[in-house]
Amino acid sequence: MQNVAIIGTTGSIGKAFLEYYVSDDNTGRVYSISRSKNNVEDKKIVNLDINLTDKNGYEKLSTSIPKDSLDKVIIASGVLHDDDLQPEKTISSIDLHNFQKIFNVNTFAPALLLKVFFPLIRRNENALIGILSARVGSISDNRIGGWYAYRASKAALNMIIKTAAIELARKDKTAKLIGLHPGTVDTNLSKPFQRGAPKGKIFTPSQSINYLTKVIDSIVPDDTGKIFDWEGKEITA
Repeated sequence: MQNVAIIGTTGSIGKAFLEYYVSDDNTGRVYSISRSKNNVEDKKIVNLDINLTDKNGYEKLSTSIPKDSLDKVIIASGVLHDDDLQPEKTISSIDLHNFQKIFNVNTFAPALLLKVFFPLIRRNENALIGILSARVGSISDNRIGGWYAYRASKAALNMIIKTAAIELARKDKTAKLIGLHPGTVDTNLSKPFQRGAPKGKIFTPSQSINYLTKVIDSIVPDDTGKIFDWEGKEITA
C-alpha cells in the first residue's frame, strides 16, 4: 500500500488528485496539505492545514509526516492571476510586487517543499515526486511572448526540478522527480484564458488527473528531471 502527499488540495487540480488517490485501492494513506481543509472526507485522509507562505509552515510539515514513509508526492499549488494580479502582455506592465508574488508561489515554495520532502520519501522504485509545471515555462517553445512573470517562474521551476533530480539520483537511483503539464484545465486559474484553447482540449480536473496519473505510473528512473505533458510527451526546456 502506497502513501501519498498532495500539496494544494483546495485547488481544483490538487483536489482531483486527492479524490483519485483516495479511490485507489493501492493507496493506504493520503496527506492532504493546504491552508484550509477541503470537503473531501475519507478515513485514508490526514489533513494538514499548513500555510506555506510562512516559514514555520515548512517546519511544521517536516515534523508532521514520518521520515521514509511516502511513495508519492504531488505538488499541485500555483498561481497565474488573482484579483490584484494579471499576466503581463508587455514589459511595461511588469510590477516588482507581482513578480515576487508569482515566484513565491510557483518557484520558491516548490523548492522549499523539495527540501522538506526529500527525507520523507521512501527509497524504493515506486518513489516519485511530481510538480505541476507548464508548457509556457519552455524557453524554446515561447513563440508569442507575454506572461513574463508566469513564464519565468515556471522556467525557473523546471531548472529546480532538473537540479534537484540530479541530487536525488545520487541518493537513490530509482527515485523520480518530474514536472507535469496538465493541459488546459477548466479551473479558476485558466478560465479567463480558455478562448484560444483548441476544441476538445479543455479538460475537467478529473480528466486531466486521469491522464497525469497514467503518465506518473509510466515514469522510469531515466525520466527523472524531465517535464512531461498530459500525453506523456516530454516538454523541452
